[in-house]
Amino acid sequence: MATFISWNCRGFINKSSELKDIINKHNPACIALQETYLKTDKHYIRNYKLFSKHQNRDRASGGVALLAATHIPSMPLTLSTTLQAVAIRIQMQSLVTVCSLYLPPNERVSRTDLNHLISQLPSLFIILGDLNGHSPFWGSTDSNARGLQIEQLLASFMLIKFR
Repeated sequence: MATFISWNCRGFINKSSELKDIINKHNPACIALQETYLKTDKHYIRNYKLFSKHQNRDRASGGVALLAATHIPSMPLTLSTTLQAVAIRIQMQSLVTVCSLYLPPNERVSRTDLNHLISQLPSLFIILGDLNGHSPFWGSTDSNARGLQIEQLLASFMLIKFR
């Protein structure tokens, strides 16, 4: 069974040794990373292909990436969005779309932007990420506006949430 991992690493370069430990322990097919703080795509993790989207700012901040195991066929999926999102198509038992998404806690995210992102993801798809949403629906003890927004999104698209 393939393993998918999502991790808000808060710095791809600073956390590369921890990332290697995760890879050695779990041997995942795909890793979704948030807050990578990358400014370029020229980074290397042995036996993985890197697909990333970084912020175009003077200082590296935010950013998302996907690491796909090189022994599993994968290809990038072009997204038209202002959200911090990157997606690939990866061949598991069937072709699966994987999207890494980061929604900063203090940034307003419109329902339209989220709807537009989801409409670009071919079925079957998995969204992995740090959405900064709290809801008892997925085990939080509290809820916030972003959590309610995500709940509504799940309900309107009839999406399934995995724990």
